[in-house]
Amino acid sequence: MPREVRERQMLDAAVAAFARHGYQAASMDDIAEAAGVSKPLVYLYLKSKEELFTACIRREVAALVAAVREGTRQRGLSADQQLWNGLTAFFAHTAARPDGVAVLYRARTQGEPFSREVDAMRIEVVVIVTALLGQAARDAGCAGKLAEREVSGLAHALVGAAESLAEWADSRSRTGLTGAEPPPDAPSANETAATLMNFCWAGLENLMKGARWAPGVSSGSAVAGGPHGP
Repeated sequence: MPREVRERQMLDAAVAAFARHGYQAASMDDIAEAAGVSKPLVYLYLKSKEELFTACIRREVAALVAAVREGTRQRGLSADQQLWNGLTAFFAHTAARPDGVAVLYRARTQGEPFSREVDAMRIEVVVIVTALLGQAARDAGCAGKLAEREVSGLAHALVGAAESLAEWADSRSRTGLTGAEPPPDAPSANETAATLMNFCWAGLENLMKGARWAPGVSSGSAVAGGPHGP
């Protein structure tokens, strides 16, 4: 069997084991058995458990970033449509590969060097979202100061919200599972993306128009311009 095929089998088995049991509790014996190879062969290919876990993280990071890039690749669309496409691609990917996403979430709690791999992924996605929000701000005629000062922070907030929603959607799809089919209330990728767009885009539109929330302003009101304006 070609090396790349055999290695993919090992990574598939390892991702499932790490997602289910975590890094510390996952057994190299079980991973080898699930991959249909001997444990010495796993060590021959991937040297150590640490390197195996790192390889799993990098594979899942690359797949997730590629999905988001592909979703936002179409040009000639408005920024909100590109963002919608990117979010839909993100949530479709996380729904299709729940074990891979679980590995990324587990990696964040394992310290260096694993968390650094996930941080690098987040930076790549934030760069994509920052570009879209920056374009939306420019299209809306916002002052450059808004784009420079706030778009990066808004992009980080949006990406963080997307990660949290992906965890929420995954938990809904797993709740009450008795077979292969998810429960009826498991959200689709489009529904989850719409939840986030409804949460963020209406606020972004107001922000780009110069209407901002400020302390002391009654609920449902916003401040246009002024010390909190663009």
